[in-house]
Amino acid sequence: MKTNTLPEKHVFTQYQIFLIAIIAIIQFSVILDFMVLSPLGVILLKDLQIKTTQFGWVVSVYAFSAGIAGLLAAGFADKYDRKILLLFFYCGFITGTLLCAIASTYEFLLVARIITGLFGGVIGSISMAIITDLFKMEIRGRVMGFVQMAFAASQVLGIPVGLWLANRYGWHSPFWMIAAFSAIVCIIIFIYLKPVKEHLNYKTDLNPIDHLIATISNKNYLKGFLATSLLATGGFMLMPFGSAFSINNLKIPMEYLPLLYGVTGVFTIIFGPLLGKLSDKTGKYRLFVIGSVLSILMVAVYTNLGPTPLWMVMVLNVILFVGITSRMISASALMTAIPTQQYRGAFMSINSSIQQISGGIAAAGAGMIVVQSNSGELLHYPALGLVVIVSMLITIVLMYILNEQVQKNKNVSSISKI
Repeated sequence: MKTNTLPEKHVFTQYQIFLIAIIAIIQFSVILDFMVLSPLGVILLKDLQIKTTQFGWVVSVYAFSAGIAGLLAAGFADKYDRKILLLFFYCGFITGTLLCAIASTYEFLLVARIITGLFGGVIGSISMAIITDLFKMEIRGRVMGFVQMAFAASQVLGIPVGLWLANRYGWHSPFWMIAAFSAIVCIIIFIYLKPVKEHLNYKTDLNPIDHLIATISNKNYLKGFLATSLLATGGFMLMPFGSAFSINNLKIPMEYLPLLYGVTGVFTIIFGPLLGKLSDKTGKYRLFVIGSVLSILMVAVYTNLGPTPLWMVMVLNVILFVGITSRMISASALMTAIPTQQYRGAFMSINSSIQQISGGIAAAGAGMIVVQSNSGELLHYPALGLVVIVSMLITIVLMYILNEQVQKNKNVSSISKI
């Protein structure tokens, strides 16, 4: 039985275009749910009367619960139709977002973020498993490029709208918007997404616990998990305090934040598909290195800025996010080539879990490094940037090792077919 893989000419069918679009939209809603906390941070610090450390926990509890859910789901990830799993976890994510929309205290919001993370954190791994099942490695970077547009779209559309809603109707309103939008997407998935279950043909006698242990204990997979833990550091450390840093340190007025995020997002959307195509043509590791070097330079500059004109912050933000997007697209595509099909769901689930847990540790760590002064400025931000830079340098080495492993496996596979 054949899957809906792409023909040799790399032309997407109508269903494949729908599949890419719906996965990108799913990612958009889940990423937006996380990213909206960044621009809302400055509002939550004031309205809930919490400290930066407490806000760091609002971000990190989502990641920790998502990580735990990923580990629990890993043993079952390859034993069911991926469509059924996607619908189950997406419905749970919507429920958690609704709870965020009605939260009235810091403690309630923490519980709501935990519930959202338990379900939302697994969705990305299921989506990646579906992509890996249905698209060839040769064009997977291009697919990832389109899917990663969701990251930028959450800025262009979601974050400015979320900020506008928060300023006009209160910080709960963005969560109402996300929940309503996600409910519509869930209905579309239920009606139009075809079952994804060819992996069930690769039967295994392992029970869920043994399946989990077999995946975790694989030495080749462990290298990927280690690289993922460091990949998560950059975004989770810098992003939660991005709005507070822009307003209090860079002196960007609150009303200009939607414009800043919007412009950055537009350029990221434009570059996303181009970078995905470039990763397929020039090599995924090569693009990862280029993106990492660019990101390192921008982090070194950005975290040491003082009061800065809006146009200059926009330029630096665009360059930084192009570098980050290059890393995300190339790393995601490269990671999908590591597991075999019968362990793909478990690998993606554990990988997502490690990403979330590492991100949670990073966010909590950032909350302990960064301190808000009486004047509102964030202190020790350059030190935070230095930690991010070191993690990026180490990741370049780890991704080189993984790339060599993928190329070796590819050569062995080619020889066996001959």
